Amino acid sequence: MLETIPIARWGFYELQAVAIVAFLAAAAIGWQGPPWAIAAILPIASAWAVAWFYRDPPRDVPNDPSAFLAPADGKVVAVDELEHYGFFGGPATRISVFLSVFDVHINRAPRAALLVEKDYRPGEHRNTLFGDSADRNEAFWTGWEDAGGARFAVRQIAGLIARRIVCDVEPGDRVATGHKFGMIKFGSRTELIVPAGVEVTARVGDRVRGGVTVLARTAEAAP
Repeated sequence: MLETIPIARWGFYELQAVAIVAFLAAAAIGWQGPPWAIAAILPIASAWAVAWFYRDPPRDVPNDPSAFLAPADGKVVAVDELEHYGFFGGPATRISVFLSVFDVHINRAPRAALLVEKDYRPGEHRNTLFGDSADRNEAFWTGWEDAGGARFAVRQIAGLIARRIVCDVEPGDRVATGHKFGMIKFGSRTELIVPAGVEVTARVGDRVRGGVTVLARTAEAAP
């Protein structure tokens, strides 16, 4: 049932609680009569802001087996070449997407794949606009393998305000392209890491949409 409501399922019950508190607060303020009654709009506006943050707009996921799609909405802030990445056993490219509090915060699978590994790392909550946040902040790492054996990884990194990362998949789970597997609550950063040799189409400064925008492509489509 929750999938039919345009609100992220990981925030639905929190939103219910906020809405109830906002309604009670607005009623209590409105009961005071003028001039205080106008202030009743404040708790209502706060509830609306929370609902806006947890929005889950529909997405038309492209049917392109060669593509690695953006795992989140936001702005590409870095494209880094890595000399060695253990999960691939060789060099890699890391594409970093910064999510402001105004972006949709749901994370989506960049392509159809099997989750091979998952790891949680506690850490700091630095501003994710800064590059060192990738190494110092709280994060969830997931390593995936597609039907053709190609591997990739996604990192969900908590930000300055974020205090909770949701990663709702476990090793052995197989997901479709664009599958919603979690979210980071409030400002954050999401990284897509692909092996060297994959054609990266994303550029620093690009605005991207999770499950829609192509960040990279394999030379040949996986079967």
